[in-house]
Amino acid sequence: MTALTLDANTLLEHIETLGNIGLDSVNGGRSRIALTDTEKLGRDQVVSWMKALDLVVHVDEIGNIFGILPDQSGNTKHNALMIGSHIDSVFNAGALDGCYGVLAGLAVTKAFRDEKIVPSRPIIVAAFTNEEGVRYQPDMMGSLAHAGGLSAEQVLNSVGTDGTRLGDELKRIGYDGDMPLGTLIPSQYLELHIEQSPVLDKEGIKIGAVANLQGISWQKIHIKGKANHAGTTPMSMRRDAGYAAASVMTFLRDVTRSKSGTLATVGSIKFEPNAINVIPRAAEFTVDLRNPDNSTLYASEKALTEYLEVLSQEEGVTIETDVLARFDPVIFDENLVNAIEQAANALNIPHCRMTSGAGHDAQMIARIAPSAMIFVPSKDGISHNPKEFTEAEDLVRGAKVLLATVAALLSPAQQ
Repeated sequence: MTALTLDANTLLEHIETLGNIGLDSVNGGRSRIALTDTEKLGRDQVVSWMKALDLVVHVDEIGNIFGILPDQSGNTKHNALMIGSHIDSVFNAGALDGCYGVLAGLAVTKAFRDEKIVPSRPIIVAAFTNEEGVRYQPDMMGSLAHAGGLSAEQVLNSVGTDGTRLGDELKRIGYDGDMPLGTLIPSQYLELHIEQSPVLDKEGIKIGAVANLQGISWQKIHIKGKANHAGTTPMSMRRDAGYAAASVMTFLRDVTRSKSGTLATVGSIKFEPNAINVIPRAAEFTVDLRNPDNSTLYASEKALTEYLEVLSQEEGVTIETDVLARFDPVIFDENLVNAIEQAANALNIPHCRMTSGAGHDAQMIARIAPSAMIFVPSKDGISHNPKEFTEAEDLVRGAKVLLATVAALLSPAQQ
């Protein structure tokens, strides 16, 4: 195959342009929550770039977007190599999470177009719906459904935090596509992403070949006690939902010490009536547990369940738990991880194998196709934050590794 050259300037321009959609000019972050008007503008921009590259564009029935570079026979489906991620964001986000992977995928197809090379297999660039899960849950919804984990009906009937129905919003913004869900099943999947952790940055390593991904357990815990006067109710006579919630948080820190590798986060909490001089009658909060070992993750979940039972009796409160999401750890395809390492070696780029702490679309597509990920450094490990930053040189370097990996996978020896 003729040598392929990455158009670094266009990639960086695309990152900046997409990053300006939904930008808060005062605070510096941007918000493109799934299926909002702002995310529609991002979708429109990505689709326009796909069309400019003369890709075959399809939108499926839950809004997943696919731009396809056909193979030499005009085939767009069979034995395809898919490159994907997402373009929706959290509130007040950085410019790179998800978007970098989609835009680097477009940069790969541009390299083929620029050299007038028709690939031996189709290359599909995917932008999956609602990866972040801010408005509709679970997160990674589009890729999960694409892999068969949710039906189209379940997705379309999802009710958002704002009371909207996902299917209605999809139609409103014009992305209720006609391609049946799960039509495009790749033979291999790659995802390029910022690390969202400080390891590569602190170690001075430029590329992470991601070998596995942590399991994730999301729960919402509801505690009901009894509201009463803060100044007249003795401590021994309280049924304090706020205290019970705080006890759970400190217990979770103990779990992380006793269950090796477990991470625990309470990222959202609210009290009722939420007044300074009233003992809370109710507390509602989320728990995020993660571990790369499934047995340890289960043990952490079990420890929490048992603690909630004891706490309920000791404090005279009632406790209910909703499971929001539960994803097993993922081991990525060894051959693809090797191909990423070989590409980095060929380009003389320092690299290492690593575990992903965050959830990604790749973990869902791994259910149906061999998959792997490439990480580039995140400055100080910051993400989901306006200060999310990766040096331009590192962004280009990661895209070059992706391009070299794709070229190797499409070479005659790999067919």
